[in-house]
Amino acid sequence: MLAMFMFLEYPEAFVVGILWVVTMPSTHNPGSSSPLTSFGRSIWSRREPFHSIEADHESSEQELELQSFQKLVVDLFHDLSAVSADELLSIAWIRKLLDVFVSCLDEFRVLLLKNKAQVSKPPLDHWADEYLDRSLKALDICNATRDGIEKIRTWHKHLEIIMCALESRKRAFSEGQFRRARKALMDLTLEMLDERDSGSVFSHRNWSFGRNNPRKDARRRQHSSGNSSGHSRSHSWSISNSWSAAKQLQSIANNLIAPRGNEIIATNGLAGSVYTMSSVLTFVLSALVAAIPCQDRALSTHFSIPQQYSWGIPLISLHERIIEESKKRERQNSNGLLREIYHVERCARHMTDLVDVVQFPLTEEQKVEVEQELQELASICENFKNGLDPLERQIREVFRRIMNCRTEGLEILSRANNLE
Repeated sequence: MLAMFMFLEYPEAFVVGILWVVTMPSTHNPGSSSPLTSFGRSIWSRREPFHSIEADHESSEQELELQSFQKLVVDLFHDLSAVSADELLSIAWIRKLLDVFVSCLDEFRVLLLKNKAQVSKPPLDHWADEYLDRSLKALDICNATRDGIEKIRTWHKHLEIIMCALESRKRAFSEGQFRRARKALMDLTLEMLDERDSGSVFSHRNWSFGRNNPRKDARRRQHSSGNSSGHSRSHSWSISNSWSAAKQLQSIANNLIAPRGNEIIATNGLAGSVYTMSSVLTFVLSALVAAIPCQDRALSTHFSIPQQYSWGIPLISLHERIIEESKKRERQNSNGLLREIYHVERCARHMTDLVDVVQFPLTEEQKVEVEQELQELASICENFKNGLDPLERQIREVFRRIMNCRTEGLEILSRANNLE
């Protein structure tokens, strides 16, 4: 009743009194608090949950983006690994592999751009810096594989000469046709043996995309030498004869180690995404070097991926299948594990054996055998005709995407350094 009376007669004084009681420090045990004191605390802390909800929303949104990236890599590599033995390492499969890489890189780039502040700070800046270094080295391998495609085009021309030489047009085969075919086969065999033994692809050649322009190349080298600090230097303008695809791959794969738990926590999971993209990049490059003729090829890359990365299962499975393919007796001295190269080598051997022993006039059995070999040659030529140009365009596009992503990453890191 007294409290009601005070409120009715002196409302302002009553409110002030309540506030004084609410905020008054307790004279009892410090560990205890009165109901009014607790009530007061709850009043003054009402805005805290709103700030916490906003932070949680940002955190959950980032987690969803990271999970989405991991799921994309898992799905794409599961689809890529569902390939038959006959299709593995074919031109069509390599093109699909490059599509997978571009999809992963695009999503990874979005993650970096959305988290610029974290990328530019320790410890994530170290992971980003290592990825940018790997991407720089990847440009050389793109150039080397593009040059390997040029070598395959040369072999394709020899195959077309053989096809034209033995084209019967419903007429009987002549000795002149077989002489021309034998010469083309000899040229093809010598070219492939030279590539296999030397491991050198077009000595003293500019390896950058586009036409060979010595004057422009000299300007590029001069510009490169004048700006050779840190990541600004690019290895991709020209490559010496001592350059090795195997050593380049080994350099890219060095220190490819999954982040520890504390590093993942410190980077809000982004270190795991950088590791994922680094592993994808390394695998794609190793597959390109395995499939396409490159200077000093070798399959020495080893992957050790923790179980929490689900994409590691299909990736390692594919890597092991490629290793097993390289160990097959008929592939051990191959110019490349590309399925079409294997068909060229096998068909060239059969055709050489055939033209060396054939006698005129040909028997019906020999005619049938020649026609069968010509059909296989026609199939190989068709695959080269339809596949090599798109494959080269894709490698050019991969080169461009890697370079653009690297440039954006360097800008993020350089801005942070300038602010310091």
